[in-house]
Amino acid sequence: MDREITSQLKDKVALVAGGTRGASRAIAVELGRAGATVYVTGRSGAGEQSEIGRQESIDGTVGLIEAAGGTAHAVRVDHLVPEEVRQLAERVDAEQGRLDILVDGVWGADFAMEWDTPVWEHSLEASLRMIRSGIESHVITSHFLLPLVIRQPGGLVVDMTDGTAEYNQHYRTGTTLAFYLAKAASHPLAIAQAAETEPYGTTAVAVTPGWLRSEAMLDHYGVTEATWRDALTRVPHFAISESPTFVGRGVVALASDPDRRRFSGQTLNSGQLARIYDIDDVDGSRPDAWRYVTEVEAQGKPADTTGYR
Repeated sequence: MDREITSQLKDKVALVAGGTRGASRAIAVELGRAGATVYVTGRSGAGEQSEIGRQESIDGTVGLIEAAGGTAHAVRVDHLVPEEVRQLAERVDAEQGRLDILVDGVWGADFAMEWDTPVWEHSLEASLRMIRSGIESHVITSHFLLPLVIRQPGGLVVDMTDGTAEYNQHYRTGTTLAFYLAKAASHPLAIAQAAETEPYGTTAVAVTPGWLRSEAMLDHYGVTEATWRDALTRVPHFAISESPTFVGRGVVALASDPDRRRFSGQTLNSGQLARIYDIDDVDGSRPDAWRYVTEVEAQGKPADTTGYR
């Protein structure tokens, strides 16, 4: 499949909230590569270190989009501050008069997680921060930006999450209550958005990548995208991992599908999108991470991706 700049989404306007790094950054890049004008928002501008101590920035994402041949704008916004999101909506309206694609990937609260800690021992401040980042910010963003999306029929809303609806029905061992709530909330959020925007011809879905080789994950394992397989000696199941570009390509395919409303209210995952739209990851493989996690890793079986990528 040709990965040069295309005109799939020419004349479309997209906004990726929380597009600083990870899956959201890759989605922003792929939307730009497909011809959309992309607004990238987040709290980390050029030369600033994020709250979690990382150097990625919204300006860096814009640079990647421009390098891919796309057009983009970086707008520094804290999506937990309603006035800043209101001003963002006003700017997009004034400059474009429309918003065709809204991707809400706001999170940035990994630093607040205390693993293997029950709610009564977990920092209350940190727990509430995860709830605010994973739920409150998405409600604020929807309140101010959905009026632009529904202005014209055919809009698309994507709420990024971590885990399928089926997988997130169960509490994840090792996490904590607030993290579980923050991630599981994306599924009913998409259902509610789908119902409320249905009269306007809008599609609303939740989307999850699989085991993501994000910048932070690669650093955690001491590898790069080129050398990620070196981590398999320590973490064998990392063999099912995927690049952020994989889910980015999936979201572009969804946004380009004239019949995408059939998915409204659902949670879609990167492997599922790959099957539907015939998409490969950057290495030519097609990882089906959540099926693997459920059928292999969760069952205590040895790492073996045969039939899963």
